[in-house]
Amino acid sequence: MEETNTKTVGDVETVDVYTAKGLLSVGHRYLDVRTNEEFAKSHVEDALNIPYMFKTEEGRVLNPEFLTQVASVCKKDEHMIVACNAGGRGSRACVDLLNAGYEHVANMGGGYSAWVDSGFAGDKPSEELKIACKFRPNDN
Repeated sequence: MEETNTKTVGDVETVDVYTAKGLLSVGHRYLDVRTNEEFAKSHVEDALNIPYMFKTEEGRVLNPEFLTQVASVCKKDEHMIVACNAGGRGSRACVDLLNAGYEHVANMGGGYSAWVDSGFAGDKPSEELKIACKFRPNDN
């Protein structure tokens, strides 16, 4: 029987926000996989935004071009910190990136919400930023 080397969420390295901030200061790239709308409200400085999922009337759907879009701006041997809002999308994006041959990806545990909670998001009140970064359907 042939053995597969498919990565799972259990294979994803997770770093806390303090470690992520340190890694960013030495050249790691920050890949924000939240929606464009979430990113536009607030994000980490110099972050690259490529949504892993889109919000639709039917709910969340995977971005079918995610890996192609990442490949257009990131090399497979680049060091990346991947983050979403709370960690779920980020860890699933890391699995896809690892399975596509990216060698150095880590999920930021707690996502952008943890970044905000740690006081790294600037001078806006953290409650305002935490509300802004939530993935919510439109309240019509």
